[in-house]
Amino acid sequence: MPRRLGAAFLSADGDRESAMENHDERLDRIESSLAIQQLPMRYALAVDGRDIETWLSLFPDDVDCGRHGVGREALRKTIEGPLTTFYRSIHQICGHAFHFLDADHAAGHVYCRAEHEDRGRWIVMAICYFDDYVRQGGQWYFARRRERHWYAADVLERPRAPFNAWPGHDLPPALPGAFPTWGPFWERLAPAGVDELTDQPVHTGTS
Repeated sequence: MPRRLGAAFLSADGDRESAMENHDERLDRIESSLAIQQLPMRYALAVDGRDIETWLSLFPDDVDCGRHGVGREALRKTIEGPLTTFYRSIHQICGHAFHFLDADHAAGHVYCRAEHEDRGRWIVMAICYFDDYVRQGGQWYFARRRERHWYAADVLERPRAPFNAWPGHDLPPALPGAFPTWGPFWERLAPAGVDELTDQPVHTGTS
């Protein structure tokens, strides 16, 4: 009769190798999850402390920066300038969900409330990061991080259309339309009723 060892059954002749492989995979997944969970908070601390070297270390050496090039020095050019456009900042991580694509790749979303001091104003943003993670050399990194937000508004004002009240930072909000389920939900359940709920309906977007 087989006997139980954790979640695996060992046969009388001892299928111990299979059980150990299963154990090692589960342990690796747990360790990987803990490492990935640390990335968003380390990112926030680096931004708020203007710790550029630590921020760069959260991405792999060969990070693809699109039109800016490849590598951490190319990535540096995308962060140093923008971080001089406001003084104090506070990035509060509100939630993190991710899933594994394989042993060395994962994808997820991070909710964040970000606050920025800018020339006498205090700008609040509601953000969701769309993340891709990769493991290289035994370490987990951001492979790609896309910031999408619902609104930017002074803390003394309520968010309102066009939901981007931060002069000099004119990127239009991509949320909620960037969620692939957003448009189909409203098109199916309230195709003509959203005008009563908002004066700026958003149906679709890109992630």
